[in-house]
Amino acid sequence: MSPISLTIRILDKDYQVNCQPDERDALILSAKMLDEKMEEIRRGSHIIGVERIAVMAALNLAHDLIRSEQSAQDGEESSHLLQSMNSKLSSALSDLNG
Repeated sequence: MSPISLTIRILDKDYQVNCQPDERDALILSAKMLDEKMEEIRRGSHIIGVERIAVMAALNLAHDLIRSEQSAQDGEESSHLLQSMNSKLSSALSDLNG
């Protein structure tokens, strides 16, 4: 597949980007998320300058991603612990019924 050209709008400015056709929807969603985060920072703080707002938005989004990944890891660890406990309980019940 050859790349397609797409115009995205972030903080009232248009950017021309290329992406694979199957990545179009994800890129649009990413641009929307970035635009919303940058607008939120611009409205809620005294930060001046698009570059500084972009850096703060990137830090916030990276932090959210890391928290999400850590939460997923914690969920996996909990799942493994529950499976281990379930196995031990099943074994103990089997021994009792034995």
